[in-house]
Amino acid sequence: MAFQNKNLSVIAYANGFTLWHYAANEAMTTISASAYFDSVKTLMNTGDIIIINASDNTSIKKITVDENITVADLA
Repeated sequence: MAFQNKNLSVIAYANGFTLWHYAANEAMTTISASAYFDSVKTLMNTGDIIIINASDNTSIKKITVDENITVADLA
């Protein structure tokens, strides 16, 4: 299943930083794949944080925007 905009929401926004939430009935590996969020590339910024509720796990990840949007575990 592909990204669905209706499953993405903003929890908080301040000073150019956005805390996102995304929930979907898909595996975390699918949602965390590079380019999964590319259709909303103009909304997300490097340094934003996203809470993902997947079918098999819940995780907080950082967002990096370059050619594609990538999400990675917090260091």
